[in-house]
Amino acid sequence: MSQLKSLIRTIPDFPQPGIQFRDLTTLFLHADGFRQSVKEMADAWRGEGIEMVVGVESRGFIVAAPVALELGVGFVPIRKPGKLPGETFGVEYTLEYGEDRLEIHMDALGMGTRVLLVDDLLATGGTMEAACRLVERIGCQVAGCAFVVELPDLRGRDRLGGYKLTRLVEFEGD
Repeated sequence: MSQLKSLIRTIPDFPQPGIQFRDLTTLFLHADGFRQSVKEMADAWRGEGIEMVVGVESRGFIVAAPVALELGVGFVPIRKPGKLPGETFGVEYTLEYGEDRLEIHMDALGMGTRVLLVDDLLATGGTMEAACRLVERIGCQVAGCAFVVELPDLRGRDRLGGYKLTRLVEFEGD
């Protein structure tokens, strides 16, 4: 865990003053660290009956697709509005600074599919909460949510209280 954490760069005051941005691109640059993070994320869910991995736009795709390969299942993207070419189903949700929407192809998941949702980072939990609602509204079962990084001070876990969560590293306020 400490090796992976050391590969994640912190950029102070981005995107605004007072924010400590956790930049995972430095982890992705490091082949061994990236490989280890994917393997550890997948290992936490082996034996859980995962049938599909769903990645949340956009940095979640970077992690979700290789986790799906490691688990031997397919990958489905959840995107922002207007990004998917087929017929979609969507859900609106509230952010700290406004409203947004997530969409998924209507034919991407079969009814009852057991899904692992993956994103790079858990902060306030709003986007992942919406992604879970979207997957459930189309008749699938959320097995849980997996993240590379959790920022526990922002209490995103509280919004996802009913779901099993895993994360590889956490950064407390600093």
